[in-house]
Amino acid sequence: MALWDSIVWLKTEEVRINKEIRVPELRVILPDGTNLGVIKTSEALAKAVQLELDLIEVSPTAVPPVAKIMDFGKWKYQEDKKEKERKAGSKPTETKNLQVKIGTDESGLGLKARMASKFLAEGHRVKIDLYLRGRAKYLKPEFHRERLKRLLDLVSIPYKIADDFKSSPKGLTVVIEREKTTSKIENKNVDTKEQSII
Repeated sequence: MALWDSIVWLKTEEVRINKEIRVPELRVILPDGTNLGVIKTSEALAKAVQLELDLIEVSPTAVPPVAKIMDFGKWKYQEDKKEKERKAGSKPTETKNLQVKIGTDESGLGLKARMASKFLAEGHRVKIDLYLRGRAKYLKPEFHRERLKRLLDLVSIPYKIADDFKSSPKGLTVVIEREKTTSKIENKNVDTKEQSII
């Protein structure tokens, strides 16, 4: 049996390999990274057979397409590992919502602050709404802001203001996100009156 016939031709939906490659020419890279330049696909296949490896079309949209000669199983393993690392490094970020009222007591604020800290630790943004109704809507903006500041002061994870204090249909809202370089103490010392005008 010829060596060519002894090679297992693996099929995959993601990439063409070996006899699946139909273009007349390829830019070919050897296992050690050496660039063979542009050669006929038949020559590249013969080289892969000679080395008892696979010809893998790694960049089909290039002109001409780029192929690498290496073990397909090893290449697939490396690509899967890269993809897992990429996904691990790009966890989706959500905006979590919390709501407090003018009359929320200290224990209630502490509970909301712990929830906010948990969300921040998970990498999420946190939108905090101060719900206003009735006469509470007509109190001074500084008072509203101070009520939200009470909750922010209880958050245990270092944070920064991502979307400043502003009026919302519910009353007053602020969005915070985890701060990686600035300490929480520095955040607490920021004069919220300078951060925005409601």
